[in-house]
Amino acid sequence: MNQLNFNHLYYFWQVCKTGSVVRAADVLCLAPQTVTGQIKSLEEQLGGVLFRRQGRGLVPNELGQLVFRYADRMFMLSQEMLDIVNYRKESHLLFDVGVADALSKQLVSKVLEAAVVAEERIHLRCFESTHEMLLEQLSQHKLDMILSDCPIDSTQQEGLFSVKLGECPISFWCNTPLPKLPFPACLEERRLLIPGRRSMLGRKLLNWIHSQGLQVEILGEFDDAALMKAFGALNNAIFVAPTLYGDEIYRDDAIKEIGRLDAVMEEYHVIFAERMIQHPAVQRICHGDFSALFTPELQA
Repeated sequence: MNQLNFNHLYYFWQVCKTGSVVRAADVLCLAPQTVTGQIKSLEEQLGGVLFRRQGRGLVPNELGQLVFRYADRMFMLSQEMLDIVNYRKESHLLFDVGVADALSKQLVSKVLEAAVVAEERIHLRCFESTHEMLLEQLSQHKLDMILSDCPIDSTQQEGLFSVKLGECPISFWCNTPLPKLPFPACLEERRLLIPGRRSMLGRKLLNWIHSQGLQVEILGEFDDAALMKAFGALNNAIFVAPTLYGDEIYRDDAIKEIGRLDAVMEEYHVIFAERMIQHPAVQRICHGDFSALFTPELQA
């Protein structure tokens, strides 16, 4: 076999990832006929057909799946190499972090403190989005790390791994005067604000409310804790925030804790991609001890 043409292999890889020649051609800024011709040349060199048609799209056959697995590792590794080279070109070490929008920013900021050390000039860039969107960016090497409220299954997300940093209970808060009934019956007295149900915490809360048989009126779902607090104060609603930092956040406001829920925890996970040379800031966070952030006794 002659030397493998990596352009042909790259076009094949793009067709596998996009599911069609037309979509791959759009990504590559080429004519579909050009992509088709290059893949045929690759098939001739490898001595076999690589795709089978499924509906209106293309999926790799057995040979195609084998070639794709190698191509995927090759091109992802090349992207990783470019990332490392680009880090070193900058005067500061770039560190791109995705933060799930449902997480408490108070706790996230304290976790990110571990990424900054005096002897290393680091340039931190944070991006906020949904867990799903951030995973897609991480898999494309557009992020170095994600902080999220749920882990990933490495058997389903090949090449991605997660480490649990900690968890903390949540509390319910509202403006004074406080509801008359004890907790949790008091949740039926006022309208409730919760994290969005697309978040892990939001789904846990809805399941807990259902298990308690509570007849609550949910006024809204918010991913941003500051917006939830502001909207809750204006509408005399009950809202949710992490227990550990509630007193610190609301110290100067007429907002009081009306109930604490240890059965539902807000979790914090770091998610990262497997790399030959892992980003040093990712290593520090993955191996850091964050127990002081999540243990009430250590907060006193």
